[in-house]
Amino acid sequence: MVSVQNISVHFGSFELLKEVSFLIRPQDRIGLTGKNGAGKTTLLRIICGLEEPSFGKVEKPSGLRIGYLPQEMTHNDVRTVREEVKLAFSEVLALQKELEEVDKEISLRQDFASEAYHHLLDRSAFLHERLALLESDSMEGRIEAVLTGLGFQREDLDRPASWFSGGWRMRIELAKILLSDPDLLLLDEPTNHLDIESIQWLEEFLSGFRGAAVIISHDRTFLDNVTRRTIEIVKGRIYDYAVPYSEFVTLSKERREQQKAAAASQQKMIEDTERFIERFRYKATKAVQVQSRIKMLEKLERIEPDEEDDDCPVIRFPSAIRSGTIVLEAVDLTKYYDGNLILNRLNFVIERGQKVAFIGRNGEGKTTLSKIIVGETDYSGLLKIGHNVSIGYFAQNTDELLQPEKTVWETVDQIAKGEIRTRLRDLLGAFLFRGEAIEKKVKVLSGGEKSRLALVRLLLEPHNLLVLDEPTNHLDIRSKEILKQALLAFEGTLIVVSHDRDFLHGLTTGIFEFRNHSIYQHQGDISDFLARRKLASINELNLKKESGKKPREENQEKELSREAYRQKKETERRLRKINALIQQSEERISEMEQQITEITKKLSGNIPHSHGAENTDLYTTFEKLNVQLQEEMERWTSLHTEAEQIKNSNEG
Repeated sequence: MVSVQNISVHFGSFELLKEVSFLIRPQDRIGLTGKNGAGKTTLLRIICGLEEPSFGKVEKPSGLRIGYLPQEMTHNDVRTVREEVKLAFSEVLALQKELEEVDKEISLRQDFASEAYHHLLDRSAFLHERLALLESDSMEGRIEAVLTGLGFQREDLDRPASWFSGGWRMRIELAKILLSDPDLLLLDEPTNHLDIESIQWLEEFLSGFRGAAVIISHDRTFLDNVTRRTIEIVKGRIYDYAVPYSEFVTLSKERREQQKAAAASQQKMIEDTERFIERFRYKATKAVQVQSRIKMLEKLERIEPDEEDDDCPVIRFPSAIRSGTIVLEAVDLTKYYDGNLILNRLNFVIERGQKVAFIGRNGEGKTTLSKIIVGETDYSGLLKIGHNVSIGYFAQNTDELLQPEKTVWETVDQIAKGEIRTRLRDLLGAFLFRGEAIEKKVKVLSGGEKSRLALVRLLLEPHNLLVLDEPTNHLDIRSKEILKQALLAFEGTLIVVSHDRDFLHGLTTGIFEFRNHSIYQHQGDISDFLARRKLASINELNLKKESGKKPREENQEKELSREAYRQKKETERRLRKINALIQQSEERISEMEQQITEITKKLSGNIPHSHGAENTDLYTTFEKLNVQLQEEMERWTSLHTEAEQIKNSNEG
C-alpha cells in the first residue's frame, strides 16, 4: 500500500535516517520504536507528506487517505465539540448541503418535462444513493460513540471545544481522525492524553479498524495489544520484526548478542591478519599474500554492535525520616468546583508503606484529590496528615517551579547530596538529558523536558510520602522502568495517578477507583484489579443489570458480553492445550514405567541377560529413567495445578 524507498534525512553532517526502506501493507499494525531522537516522528511526517527526505521517496497510491495525529498541535477550534468532529464527514456534509439545494430547486420548478428538471432529479437520486452508501444516517450515532468512547460525556458534546484543556482537545482531534475512516493511521503517542478506559476503548476500536496503522507509543501494554509488527530505528537504520513489542524486545536482545559475537570473531580475524602482515611484510615470497590481506582489511566493513539500551542505572530515593503509622485519614471529604460536585464525602485511611494507584476516567477527581492532599486546593470535611509526613509532589505543572535561568545541570546540582552526586550524569542520561543537553537553560526546554527535569529533582529530595500525577507522560520505556524500579525500592508511602498499565503492574498494593464522585478501594495492583473482574474496561464496573438501560449502557453491556465470550474461548483454548500436554506427559510416564519394569526384571535375574559392561549400562539407564520419571511426574503435577487454576479463575 505504501512503499518507503531508501529514505535518508541529513541535518548538516548528521545523518538521522540512512537509506530506510520498508512496506506498509493493508491492515498492517506496526509499532515504531527507538530511542528518543532516533527519527520516529520525522519518519511519520515524511510518510504523510509533511516533510521531505534528503534522499529517497515514499510511493503511495493516488487517493490514499491518511490520518495523522501528532504529539502536539496548535488548536484554533471555534466550534462545539460535536461540530468540530463533524468535519471528519466533510464529504457527507458537502453532499447534504448540495442535496438540500437541489431538492429546494426541484420544489420551485414547474418545467417538469424539461431536460434541466430531469437532470436535477437524476442528481438528487445520485446524492441520495451516495449518502446512503456513506451511511450518513448513522453519522450522529458514530460521532457520539467515538466521543463517549474517548471519555466525553453527552453533555460535553455541545460545549465549545475551546472550553476544554489541551489534552481533551487532542482527543477531539483523535476522534476526527478515527471517524474520517482513513486507509492509513499514523499515531504519534496517542495514549498520552487518555485514561485507562479510553486507552482500552481505542485498543478495541483499532482491533476492528479496516486500514493500516503505524503507531509510536511508550505504552508497552498498548503496543502489545494493538500491534503485530515492530520496526526499530537504530543509528538511522531499521530492523523489521513481524512480532508485537514484548516479543521484539527478546529478539532485539538476541540480535545484539549475535552482533557482539560476530564483532568479536571479526576482531580476532583482523588481529590474526595483522599479525600475518607484520610477520611476512618484508619476505618477498609472501609479498602477494601480504598485499592481498592488506587490501582485504582496507575493504572490510567493520561490524559495530548496536548500542545497548538495557543498562538501567539503579536509582534510589534518598532516605527520609520515618512517618507515623497513619499517613492520611479523610473523613467526609467533599469538594465542589464552580458549583459542580467533584468528590462526595470520601472516607479512607492510607498507612505507612502503602503504595496506592488512583485510577478512573479523566474528570472524576484524581488530580483534585492529589491537590487536596498536598494543600493546593480547598475542600470541606476533614483530611488529617500524619505525624512526620513529608510530601513530595509531581504534577503536570511542576515544571513551572523550575528557575528558567539555571541550566539543567545547575538545577539538579544545587539539591543533590551524598553518594548520588557521583552519579548525577547517569541519572540525567536516564531521563534523556545527555551530552550538551545538560548545559541548556531551563527556559529553552520543551514542556516534556521540563517535566522530566522536575521528576529528576524529585528523585534527589528526601520525602516519605510521594504524590505523583501522571509521572510517565513524557518518559520513554527505559526511563519509565528506571522510575518504576526506584519506586519499588522506595520505603515510604506512594500515591500515583497513572493510565499506564505496564507501569502500574506490580507497583501498587492497592487501587482507589474514582467513580461517580466517590472512591472504591481494591487490594492489589492494576492487573489484579482487571483480572478479577475479567474486564477490558474499568468503566464496565458501573454496569448494572437493570431495565430501561440507556443506549450507552446497552452498548457497554454488549462489549462486556463480547469480552466475556472472548475470555471464555481463550480459557477453553488454554485448557485444551494443557490437557493435551497432560496426556502427552501421561504417555511418557507410562512408557518410562514400562522400561523401568523391564530393566528391574533383568537386574533381578528374571530375564536372562549377559553381565559385565551391559550390567553397568543397565544400572546407568535405570538411574536415568528414575530421575526422568520423577521430573515428568513433577511436570504432570504442575500441569494439573495450572489447569485447576485456570478453571478456578474462570469460575471466579
